[in-house]
Amino acid sequence: MINDLWYKNAVVYCLSVGTYMDSNGDGIGDFRGLMRRLDYLQGLGVTAVWLMPFQPSPGKDDGYDISDYYGVNPAYGSLGDFVEFTHAAGQRSIRVIIDLVVNHTSDQHPWFQNAIRDPASSYRNWYVWSKSKPANSSQGMVFPGVQKSTWSYSREARAWYFHRFYEFQPDLNTSNPEVQAEILKIMGFWIQLGVSGFRMDAVPFVIATKGPEIKRPVEQYEMLRTLREFLQWRQGDSIILAEANVLPQTDMQYFGSDGDRLQMMFNFQVNQALFYALAAADSRTLAKSLMATKPRPATAQWGMFLRNHDELDLGRLTRKQRERVFAAFGPEKRMQLYRRGIRRRLAPMLAGNRRHIELAYSLMFTLPGTPVVRYGDEIGMGDNLDLAERVAARTPMQWSTEPHGGFTKNDKPVVPVIETGAYGYPHVNAANQRRDPNSMLNWMERIIRMRKEMPEVGWGDFTILPTRNRAVLAMRYDWQNNSVLFLHNFNAEPCEVTFDVGLRDGSGELLVNVLDEDHSTAQNGKHCVFLEGYGYRWFRVGGLDYLLKRSETKGTA
Repeated sequence: MINDLWYKNAVVYCLSVGTYMDSNGDGIGDFRGLMRRLDYLQGLGVTAVWLMPFQPSPGKDDGYDISDYYGVNPAYGSLGDFVEFTHAAGQRSIRVIIDLVVNHTSDQHPWFQNAIRDPASSYRNWYVWSKSKPANSSQGMVFPGVQKSTWSYSREARAWYFHRFYEFQPDLNTSNPEVQAEILKIMGFWIQLGVSGFRMDAVPFVIATKGPEIKRPVEQYEMLRTLREFLQWRQGDSIILAEANVLPQTDMQYFGSDGDRLQMMFNFQVNQALFYALAAADSRTLAKSLMATKPRPATAQWGMFLRNHDELDLGRLTRKQRERVFAAFGPEKRMQLYRRGIRRRLAPMLAGNRRHIELAYSLMFTLPGTPVVRYGDEIGMGDNLDLAERVAARTPMQWSTEPHGGFTKNDKPVVPVIETGAYGYPHVNAANQRRDPNSMLNWMERIIRMRKEMPEVGWGDFTILPTRNRAVLAMRYDWQNNSVLFLHNFNAEPCEVTFDVGLRDGSGELLVNVLDEDHSTAQNGKHCVFLEGYGYRWFRVGGLDYLLKRSETKGTA
């Protein structure tokens, strides 16, 4: 069972093929370049790679406007290159997860082109149409401020078509059995080529009812069970990691009360509360979010993340909380995206403060779920706010001090590499950090290794311990008669924190620090630990055997 649930203790690394490594000098990253960097990923400790869309696309939305679900963008290579990549990853025990973007297609997809040309086409009903402009066309936009409507008129089709996203991304009629069958076919195709699962885009929209007469969409949750059953039939341990930014009371509908729907979802609720905790030095909202999202089936798992390829969404926070986060991490208008989020990478958001960045990542790796790392964040890459919208945080990976950061030998990379300033590639790159034992990269490698050695976080049940200090979050995990405990100080000021481990069997008398030598012994049943500003501690509870073995090893040496 544990092997089938590999995702419970995985470390996922998200990247875009086009901005990772260029092997042929055309300025665009490709699968052959990515294969050259698999040893780097293995050394970092990554166990699964999540690839953003790499299929053929007009490229109007960074590949999320797909025009062929069964191919590879020629700029990235061939299907053969993709299969070679999955095999090479497998040889390094790295699984491959790919984006599944089936809420919509590109308007250049042959299905849509066929649908607009011929009203009698079988593909006509693969999309959502209306003879007149629906009354609610100005509601439900995913990108308010950019989109003006969710319905656009096609002169060729002489009808209005529905698009939850941009007008060049017409929504598929996912209630149509033929469309549902095609989605399964797409999944089966890529499973056959070596992938271990899918990061499914916009899941609430995929399963929602669509049409001009729909005033309040209804989620068709049974579709998720169908997807799950198909995957388990084709490959028992393959998964779906869902982008489903939904309220906590809806989570179980997506996981399934018996864990028979989605295996994983990103925890947006905790993500937003986490950034408020970082901004306000107040862990209470984060603790509430953790408790609100605690219920889940034993086989289900949260994906925990700091930043991703989109803007930092703050919609779940109150207005005052949202303003606090904007003030701390995105005070300038150019750092924001239409006041709905922040379009920056983590390092510049935290002003390059190494202790603050370490605190954030220590927290992410010890939250209840599976950590998902964004490429480049392991070296503290920055952003380019001169680029449009979300592209600001999608610049190429910075490998070395070579021109264009070693990403390409072409003078016109697909996206400009950050060249100047504190986050330019001469100062921030993987090669220099590999040689520096105290670098962010080597710190990240150590923290990933330690996280993998603490499966209690991925598998166990957690308890939030009272500390009487709102700036400190204390969490204990219990699994198979083992316990671990983590402390995080969100304040820039140091503090002493006193707490009870909460175990009545006496095992909590000793806390062994797994990252350093300052262990803690309880006095009168309580521990008193000093935390630096932005300090953190990882403890194994009752680790007397661990200490004895360590001392014996030192004595032998």
